Amino acid sequence: MTEVAGAARVRDEDAFDVGAAAAWLRENASDAAGLDGDPEVRQFAGGASNLTYLMRWPGRDLVLRRPPSGTKAKGAHDMRREHDLQAGLAASFPLVPTMVGYCGDESVIGSEFYVMERVAGTILRKDVPDSLGLDRDAVKTLCENAVDVLVWLHDVDVDPAGLRGLDRGDGYVERQVGGWAGRMRRAHTPDVPDHEATMAWLEAHRPADRPHTLIHNDFRFDNLVLDPDDPTRVVGVLDWELATVGDPLMDLGSVLAYWVQADDDPTFVALRLQPTHTPGMLTRDEVVTRYCAARGVEVSPRDLLFYEVFGLFRLAVIAQQIYYRFHHGQTTNPAYGAFRDVVAHLDHRCARLLAERA
Repeated sequence: MTEVAGAARVRDEDAFDVGAAAAWLRENASDAAGLDGDPEVRQFAGGASNLTYLMRWPGRDLVLRRPPSGTKAKGAHDMRREHDLQAGLAASFPLVPTMVGYCGDESVIGSEFYVMERVAGTILRKDVPDSLGLDRDAVKTLCENAVDVLVWLHDVDVDPAGLRGLDRGDGYVERQVGGWAGRMRRAHTPDVPDHEATMAWLEAHRPADRPHTLIHNDFRFDNLVLDPDDPTRVVGVLDWELATVGDPLMDLGSVLAYWVQADDDPTFVALRLQPTHTPGMLTRDEVVTRYCAARGVEVSPRDLLFYEVFGLFRLAVIAQQIYYRFHHGQTTNPAYGAFRDVVAHLDHRCARLLAERA
């Protein structure tokens, strides 16, 4: 079998009973073809929230997702929600992976989990590999296609997908600001900035909600799968843990928070998780222009600043929740220790954006 990029040996602390999971699948999978015997299991190292594993049988690849060990934020790591959202979305947004099964019986492997078909293709990390053969024009096409997928997602009719129940009604922006501020305060450790100045500014400058749509809330290139035969085309969207129905411009703000440009400060460029600094990629302003033109929306400079700063702050909270587990010895993964510096730099970046543009 060919190697799958990003899949490595399972960390000892993240191991599970493979035989028990395979037996459960043979009895409960929506399609159990080719699942005889125990699979080879590898762990995807890219994620730092839910744990994700590749399960390989001779003729079939599946992906298993389960929560991390240790203290978790209330409402986070809901495997049933993540599974059901993708299952409901499949008919209207076929870029979601095909669901195979959900197991809520924690006695099987020690936690709930769900399993899906692996979407074959290329996932970009910090750089665009030379092996893809993408010149500047092709990179631009890829970037435009990715923005268009976000537009497509925000135009999905949530009612036929059975997702209207995710919409908690008016006040989405207010709930998000208050909710993420609470998470930051609960996860704070004494060796990182407290982000109180940013939280105060966000509370004082909340824009009114826009009409609600389905939103992904973690839309970036390392959650997109590219066609192996045409890497300018997106064939899969992964990691729906944070997806909901809410203000789509908050989703755009999270996109901007991850969108590192070549002319950003060197630390921010070094921290990037995706290759948006590559020649041919759109700038953040160009992303906003393309998105707004496609959806027929306008956004003021002050509101755009709010969405971008909130996206950066929310990213800092996610990083701090991960670092909290490392700080308190709930995980020994050394990669999680590096999130302390990420949290500190995001506080600095929020402060600089507010000083320059507020």
